[in-house]
Amino acid sequence: MNPITRINPAELSPPTGFSHAVTATGGRLVFLAGQTALDGDGKVVGATLPEQFETALGNLLTALRAAGGAPTALARVTVYTTDVAGYRAHARELGAVWRRLAGREYPAMAVVGAVRLWDEQAMVEIDGIAVLD
Repeated sequence: MNPITRINPAELSPPTGFSHAVTATGGRLVFLAGQTALDGDGKVVGATLPEQFETALGNLLTALRAAGGAPTALARVTVYTTDVAGYRAHARELGAVWRRLAGREYPAMAVVGAVRLWDEQAMVEIDGIAVLD
Protein backbone atom coordinates (compact mmCIF):
# COMPACT_ATOMS: atom_id res chain seq x y z
CA MET A 1 0.00 0.00 0.00
CA ASN A 2 1.40 3.38 -1.03
CA PRO A 3 1.73 5.72 1.98
CA ILE A 4 1.16 8.74 -0.27
CA THR A 5 -2.19 10.29 -1.17
CA ARG A 6 -2.39 13.06 -3.75
CA ILE A 7 -5.07 15.71 -3.16
CA ASN A 8 -6.35 18.08 -5.83
CA PRO A 9 -9.38 20.05 -4.60
CA ALA A 10 -12.00 20.90 -7.23
CA GLU A 11 -12.02 24.50 -5.94
CA LEU A 12 -8.44 25.05 -7.16
CA SER A 13 -7.19 25.41 -10.70
CA PRO A 14 -6.67 21.96 -12.24
CA PRO A 15 -3.04 20.95 -11.67
CA THR A 16 -0.85 20.30 -14.67
CA GLY A 17 2.25 18.26 -13.88
CA PHE A 18 1.94 18.55 -10.09
CA SER A 19 -0.42 17.84 -7.18
CA HIS A 20 -1.79 20.62 -4.96
CA ALA A 21 -1.24 18.63 -1.78
CA VAL A 22 0.28 15.30 -0.83
CA THR A 23 -0.23 13.47 2.45
CA ALA A 24 2.11 10.77 3.71
CA THR A 25 1.50 8.29 6.49
CA GLY A 26 3.95 5.93 8.15
CA GLY A 27 6.93 4.88 6.18
CA ARG A 28 10.47 6.15 5.94
CA LEU A 29 11.41 9.58 4.62
CA VAL A 30 14.08 9.95 1.95
CA PHE A 31 15.55 13.43 1.47
CA LEU A 32 16.99 13.65 -2.02
CA ALA A 33 19.83 16.11 -2.62
CA GLY A 34 19.66 18.50 -5.53
CA GLN A 35 20.66 16.81 -8.76
CA THR A 36 21.89 18.57 -11.86
CA ALA A 37 22.79 17.15 -15.27
CA LEU A 38 26.11 15.69 -14.09
CA ASP A 39 27.32 12.55 -15.79
CA GLY A 40 29.31 9.83 -14.01
CA ASP A 41 32.52 11.84 -14.50
CA GLY A 42 31.09 14.94 -12.82
CA LYS A 43 30.62 16.92 -16.03
CA VAL A 44 27.39 18.76 -16.91
CA VAL A 45 25.88 17.24 -20.05
CA GLY A 46 23.19 18.59 -22.34
CA ALA A 47 23.14 21.83 -24.27
CA THR A 48 19.43 22.56 -23.75
CA LEU A 49 17.22 22.88 -20.70
CA PRO A 50 15.13 19.81 -21.69
CA GLU A 51 18.29 17.70 -22.11
CA GLN A 52 19.60 18.82 -18.74
CA PHE A 53 16.19 18.30 -17.11
CA GLU A 54 16.12 14.70 -18.34
CA THR A 55 19.58 13.96 -16.93
CA ALA A 56 18.88 15.75 -13.63
CA LEU A 57 15.58 13.91 -13.17
CA GLY A 58 17.27 10.63 -14.08
CA ASN A 59 19.94 11.32 -11.46
CA LEU A 60 17.28 12.09 -8.83
CA LEU A 61 15.44 8.85 -9.63
CA THR A 62 18.71 6.88 -9.52
CA ALA A 63 19.33 8.19 -5.99
CA LEU A 64 15.73 7.38 -5.04
CA ARG A 65 15.99 3.82 -6.37
CA ALA A 66 19.29 3.35 -4.51
CA ALA A 67 17.39 4.25 -1.33
CA GLY A 68 14.76 1.61 -2.14
CA GLY A 69 12.08 3.85 -3.68
CA ALA A 70 10.22 4.30 -6.94
CA PRO A 71 8.99 7.51 -8.61
CA THR A 72 5.54 7.05 -7.06
CA ALA A 73 7.16 7.55 -3.63
CA LEU A 74 7.99 11.20 -4.43
CA ALA A 75 5.93 13.47 -2.18
CA ARG A 76 7.67 16.79 -2.85
CA VAL A 77 9.96 18.03 -5.65
CA THR A 78 11.53 21.44 -6.16
CA VAL A 79 12.95 22.42 -9.53
CA TYR A 80 15.47 25.25 -9.58
CA THR A 81 16.21 26.81 -12.96
CA THR A 82 18.33 29.64 -14.26
CA ASP A 83 15.76 30.21 -17.02
CA VAL A 84 12.14 30.28 -15.82
CA ALA A 85 10.93 31.64 -19.18
CA GLY A 86 12.71 28.77 -20.95
CA TYR A 87 11.21 26.30 -18.48
CA ARG A 88 7.72 27.60 -19.25
CA ALA A 89 8.43 27.57 -23.00
CA HIS A 90 9.50 23.92 -22.80
CA ALA A 91 6.81 22.87 -20.27
CA ARG A 92 5.14 20.41 -22.65
CA GLU A 93 8.46 18.73 -23.50
CA LEU A 94 9.53 18.66 -19.84
CA GLY A 95 6.18 17.11 -18.92
CA ALA A 96 6.75 14.37 -21.50
CA VAL A 97 10.18 13.67 -19.99
CA TRP A 98 8.64 13.50 -16.51
CA ARG A 99 5.92 11.08 -17.63
CA ARG A 100 8.42 8.85 -19.44
CA LEU A 101 10.81 8.66 -16.48
CA ALA A 102 8.55 9.09 -13.44
CA GLY A 103 4.99 8.29 -14.57
CA ARG A 104 1.75 10.20 -14.14
CA GLU A 105 1.50 10.41 -10.36
CA TYR A 106 2.80 13.86 -9.58
CA PRO A 107 4.25 15.11 -6.29
CA ALA A 108 3.66 18.54 -4.82
CA MET A 109 6.04 20.70 -6.86
CA ALA A 110 7.51 24.15 -7.17
CA VAL A 111 9.70 25.76 -9.82
CA VAL A 112 12.08 28.40 -8.48
CA GLY A 113 14.19 30.82 -10.51
CA ALA A 114 17.87 31.00 -9.57
CA VAL A 115 20.60 33.35 -10.74
CA ARG A 116 23.01 30.41 -10.98
CA LEU A 117 23.39 26.91 -9.64
CA TRP A 118 26.35 25.20 -7.94
CA ASP A 119 27.52 23.75 -11.26
CA GLU A 120 27.99 26.89 -13.33
CA GLN A 121 26.89 25.26 -16.61
CA ALA A 122 23.75 23.76 -15.03
CA MET A 123 20.42 25.22 -16.11
CA VAL A 124 18.30 23.06 -13.81
CA GLU A 125 18.58 21.33 -10.43
CA ILE A 126 15.97 19.04 -8.89
CA ASP A 127 15.63 17.94 -5.26
CA GLY A 128 12.89 16.05 -3.48
CA ILE A 129 11.39 14.20 -0.56
CA ALA A 130 10.04 10.68 -0.89
CA VAL A 131 8.11 8.43 1.48
CA LEU A 132 8.80 4.71 1.38
CA ASP A 133 6.57 1.94 2.75
